[in-house]
Amino acid sequence: MEETCKPLETDDRLKHHPLTPFRLIRGLICLLVYLSTAFMFLVYFAPVVAVLMRLFSIHYCRKTTSFIFAIWLALWPFLFEKINGTKVVFSGDLVPPKERVLIIANHRTEVDWMYLWDLALRKGCLGYIKYILKSSLMKLPVFGWGFHILEFISVERNWEVDEPTMREMLSTFKDPQDPLWLALFPEGTDFSEQKCQRSQKFANEVGLPVLKNVLLPKTRGFCVCLEVLRGSLDAVYDVSIAYKHQLPTFLDNVFGTDPSEVHIHVRRIPAKEIPASDSEAATWLMDRFQLKDRLLSDFKAHGHFPNEGTEQELSTLRCLVNFTVVISLTAFFIYLTLFSSIWFKTYVSLACAYLASATHFKFRPLPVTKLL
Repeated sequence: MEETCKPLETDDRLKHHPLTPFRLIRGLICLLVYLSTAFMFLVYFAPVVAVLMRLFSIHYCRKTTSFIFAIWLALWPFLFEKINGTKVVFSGDLVPPKERVLIIANHRTEVDWMYLWDLALRKGCLGYIKYILKSSLMKLPVFGWGFHILEFISVERNWEVDEPTMREMLSTFKDPQDPLWLALFPEGTDFSEQKCQRSQKFANEVGLPVLKNVLLPKTRGFCVCLEVLRGSLDAVYDVSIAYKHQLPTFLDNVFGTDPSEVHIHVRRIPAKEIPASDSEAATWLMDRFQLKDRLLSDFKAHGHFPNEGTEQELSTLRCLVNFTVVISLTAFFIYLTLFSSIWFKTYVSLACAYLASATHFKFRPLPVTKLL
């Protein structure tokens, strides 16, 4: 069984780029810039667009929130592809822009979800992508506030607790006027040899397919997403992610030591082609993961996915313009906070208190029309 669970990536422990003093200093500067820009965007924009506007219209609140915070989120593909020089290769189906979709992806490492931003940016949906993620991530300083404002769904990995939470949140995403990319990792955790061996043992015991590059998917969350959103979804994107040559960590991304290449394969399945019943949808998901498992085996053998080149490279000029906008706004907000009226310091303090409490208690204001 250990033979079948070897990772796709090479076994050597060498980083693609060594952690030189230059990369260390550059990475620390990038981390400082990303934290400070995130903080300033959240405290100055979130109370206005995600609170006051939401009192009057959830639809326009989401449009404005997605537009503003997509500007900040675009810094990450800029870091990955332009600063770090990571090659991101897209393959599979050419998907249209601004669809309402459910994304099912394999979970190789802790940063898989961040590379979905590279695809979303190219499709004009960067601000509309939402993730179903473990609740501990909501406790991250500053970033947890952002996850709350962007309406990510946090789960406890306890179905009795998670099902009502998911249904409540998903029910707010049903408006077909709102673009939506809802990302789900059905494996429930990132891949490792030990987890793979446990997954294979369980599969053998209950008569399920034995997979070697992915874990058995958990089907209940997927079925609930389909049940609640089916009437408003255009498609399901089956996304497969693989890396050369080492699996990256978050700090690898920050310092630019790994990965050398990220390969993202997309299969687009129209929502109407997915079975309606929970049992048939669960079987469908299991079949997709068997196909995904074979696709990843082929990647390991050949070093690439089929039908590469479905997306163009990011424009360096547009990335630099976006970066300049973010830095300029952040500098202006820092000036207001530190060197202007005391009222701005008061506003920032109140905004921090609201964001911390709203994230902790999962509070979002309802429109006034629903309160009448």
